[in-house]
Amino acid sequence: MKPIGVIHTPFQRLEDMPIQPKGGAAVTGTVIVAESYLEGLADLDGFSHIYLLYQFHQARRMQLTVVPFLDSEPRGVFATRSPLRPNHIGLSIVELVAVTGNRLTVRGVDILDGTPLLDIKPYVKAFDEVGDCRSGWMRADAATISHKRSDDRFI
Repeated sequence: MKPIGVIHTPFQRLEDMPIQPKGGAAVTGTVIVAESYLEGLADLDGFSHIYLLYQFHQARRMQLTVVPFLDSEPRGVFATRSPLRPNHIGLSIVELVAVTGNRLTVRGVDILDGTPLLDIKPYVKAFDEVGDCRSGWMRADAATISHKRSDDRFI
């Protein structure tokens, strides 16, 4: 897999970052897509939100069991959003503020500056919204999630 661009954010260190996009709701970032993929951005500006798929490039190890930020018990990595995954792939839904050439301005960022971008997909409410769902072990409310910041456990 080859990156198609880079994500720039105010977050220079893994510690004290929002742990999910809701925690970075007011944070703006810039996605720079390689010029060779510029044609692929056509019509993206009609969407309010996009998925960013990216590489957790600072993750140096893999664990099949982790203690997530919002829990105190070990959980299977596939039941978490931990970066310590076998393929170190991250996913965030962000608000698309503007498309200017190969530069996307996004809001709701929880991503480390300089993160390699793997792909972009549009968020489509009719496809992606799930009304009746379960969140497994997760019990934190939106306020808790919004205020929780990362520490060094996944470095």
